[in-house]
Amino acid sequence: MRQLLVRDLEEEVVDALKRSAAANGRSTEAEHREILRAHLVVRPNRRSFKEVLAEMPYFGDDDLFDVR
Repeated sequence: MRQLLVRDLEEEVVDALKRSAAANGRSTEAEHREILRAHLVVRPNRRSFKEVLAEMPYFGDDDLFDVR
């Protein structure tokens, strides 16, 4: 497996990572891996924004929002 070294992280970011890891019962390193995996690896069940918009029901024309 490959390694990734991230330098010059703000203390606030590192503290947040440690809190998140503790809340999820993982080591900081495992939490970092999970965050990267969850945000960068394409999930097959994830719908695109276009698909979500296409599924929205029709509620009429935009004149419903006219406040004049």
